[in-house]
Amino acid sequence: MSDVIVHSLFSDFDIELFKAGKHFKLYEKLGSHPMELNGQKGTYFAVWAPTAKSVSVVGDFNNWQGKSHELYVRWDASGIWEGFIPDIGPGTLYKYNIISNNFGIVTEKADPYARLCEQPPKTASVVWEGEYAWNDGNWMDSREGKNALDKPYSVYEVHLGSWKRDKNNEFLGYKELAEELVAYVKEMGFTHVEFMPIMEFPYDPSWGYQLTGYFAPSSRFGSPEEFKLLVDKLHQADIGVILDWVPSHFPEDAHGLGFFDGSHLYEHPDRRKGYHPDWKSLIFNYGRNEVRAFLISNALFWLDQFHIDGLRVDAVASMLYLDYSREEGEWEPNIYGNNENLEAISFIREMNETVYGNFPGVQTIAEESTAFSMVSKPVNMGGLGFGMKWMMGWMHDTLEYFKKEPIYRKHHQNDLTFSMTYAFTENFMLPFSHDEVVYGKKSLLYKMPGDEWQRFANLRLLYGYMFTHPGTNLIFMGGEFGQSSEWNYNQSLDWHLTQYDFHSGIQELIKDLNSIYKSHPALYEKQFSSEGFQWIDYGDADNSVLTYIRKGFNREDDLIVVANFTPVPREKYRIGVPKTGDLHQVFNSDAKKYGGAGSADITVSTEKEAWHGFEDSIEITIPPLGIIILK
Repeated sequence: MSDVIVHSLFSDFDIELFKAGKHFKLYEKLGSHPMELNGQKGTYFAVWAPTAKSVSVVGDFNNWQGKSHELYVRWDASGIWEGFIPDIGPGTLYKYNIISNNFGIVTEKADPYARLCEQPPKTASVVWEGEYAWNDGNWMDSREGKNALDKPYSVYEVHLGSWKRDKNNEFLGYKELAEELVAYVKEMGFTHVEFMPIMEFPYDPSWGYQLTGYFAPSSRFGSPEEFKLLVDKLHQADIGVILDWVPSHFPEDAHGLGFFDGSHLYEHPDRRKGYHPDWKSLIFNYGRNEVRAFLISNALFWLDQFHIDGLRVDAVASMLYLDYSREEGEWEPNIYGNNENLEAISFIREMNETVYGNFPGVQTIAEESTAFSMVSKPVNMGGLGFGMKWMMGWMHDTLEYFKKEPIYRKHHQNDLTFSMTYAFTENFMLPFSHDEVVYGKKSLLYKMPGDEWQRFANLRLLYGYMFTHPGTNLIFMGGEFGQSSEWNYNQSLDWHLTQYDFHSGIQELIKDLNSIYKSHPALYEKQFSSEGFQWIDYGDADNSVLTYIRKGFNREDDLIVVANFTPVPREKYRIGVPKTGDLHQVFNSDAKKYGGAGSADITVSTEKEAWHGFEDSIEITIPPLGIIILK
C-alpha cells in the first residue's frame, strides 16, 4: 500500500483549462507544494504523465525506492498523477519514477515544475517553500511608464557565472551580486540588465541555453529568495530586469523533459519537427495544448513570482521555420506547402498576447535573425506580438564595416546607411551580444583595425554611432570597458584592464552615452519611428562622413550627429542645419577623458549659406575616427 493520501489542488475547471491549453498558472497546481492537510504537514505532488502505468515519488526520504510512494492517477483522462505525502517538507530531494505503458519503459525524471534543483552536476529536484518580502513597490507602481517603448532602453547583458568571480575563481552568489553588480550597473547608467538564462541547466559550457529546470533559478548562485533579492535591489536602484528565455529547444539529459513518461510528451514526435540538428536538442511540440500551457505558464511565472520586467526570447527564427538549418528532405511543408511552422507561430502569438494581457508593464524581445515580417507588431494587426526585435542585420553590417581598414571604408558606406532603409519596419534593439565575442570572432576592441590608439578610437566611434542610431541598445558585459580578450564563460571579466587610461576611457564614454541617451528625448521618444530621424547627408563616401538629425516630440530637443569614420580630421567641414542659431556640443568621442586627443568643445553659430538642402549651415572640424553630437 502506498504511503500517499488522495488529495488534489485541481478543480474541474482547472482540468478543462489544462486540456485546452489555456491554464497559464500551472505552477500553482503541478509540481511539489508543501502544505498542511487535516493538521498534518507534508507535500502535495502532481505531475503530468499520461502514458504512465505508475508514477512514484522517490527521494532521500525513501532511499530512492519506487513502490512505497505511488501517486494516484486522476479519473478525468488528464494524465495527471497526484497525491499528498505526509512528513515531507522543504529541502527534501526527489524525482518521479515513471513506469510507462509503452513497453514498460522506466524513466526517472526531475520535476518539470520544481522551484529548486540540486546544484549541478547533481540532478534531483528539491521541495521548496520560501518567503520573500519585496521592497520594490515604487518601481512596480511606475514600471509601465519607465518600461515603455518611448522611454530609454539601454541594456547591459550579463552572464552571472563570469561577470566577476572571487579570488578562488568561484561564482559570486545572488547576494553578492545584489551588492556589487547593482552598484556597478547603476554607476554605468544602464536602464536594464539582461541575464543570460538563469533557469537551472546541467552543463556550464551551454551558457544556460540547455534548460532542465524551467521554474528554478540556478542553485549555482543561491536560493530562489536570494535571486529575488537581486531583482529587488536592481528595482530599488531603478534598473529593469530582462531574462533570457528559451522556449525553442531543450536537452536530452536523462533527468530532463525528453521522453518524459516513456513517450514524446514535451517534444514533437516527428524528428523533422522535434529535433534540433545544430544544438543536438529536442524541440517542443507547439501543437500540443498541455505543452503550450507549460511554456506560457513558465513565462508568466517569472513575471509573477520574480517581478521580471521583460523576456528576451531566444532563437525565435528556429521556431518559425520548418526548414531551419535543415537540408531538402529533412523537413515537411505545412498544409499550405510552405516552410512556416504554423503551430509555433500560433504559440508565439498566444504567448505574447497572454504576457501583455496579464503584465502590461513588461516587454518581450525577439532574437529573430531573418526577415520574417511584423515580428514586433501587435497580434491583432497580424504580427507576432513582440515588443522589440534584435536588429541582427544592423549588427552584422556595422561590425563588417568597422573591421575594414579606413582606407577601404569609402567603398562600403552602404554597410552603414542600408539599415535606415528598414530601421522602422520593426521596433529594433541594436545588440552587441555575447555571440559576437566568442569562438574566434574576437572581442569588439580587437575587431577594430589599426594601432592601439585607432582601435580605441574606432570603438568609441562605434558606440557613439550605436547610441545615436534609432532603436534601443544592448552591450554585453566587458564591452563597456573594452575587454581585450574574447569572453570566457569559465572565468571573470578582465577587470584589471580598467586601471589603464584607454579602457577606463571607454567606461567613461559608456557612462556619458547612457546619460545623454536618458536625458535627451530626441534619442528615445521616437526611437522606433521614421519621424525621429532625418539624414543630413549619407552620400559623402569619399570622406567617410555621415550626418543626421535625431528628433523628439519637441523640435527644441533635436540633435545633430556628425561622424567621421577615417583617422583623418575633416577640417572646415560644412553641414547644412535646419534652424538658425547657436549649436553647442553635447558629446565628442575624441574628448581627453575618453582617451581621445582632446578636441576642443564646439559652440558654433549658423551662417546664411545654403547647404544640404537647408538655408543655414555650419562649418566645423570633425576629429579623426570621431563622432560629435550637437544641439
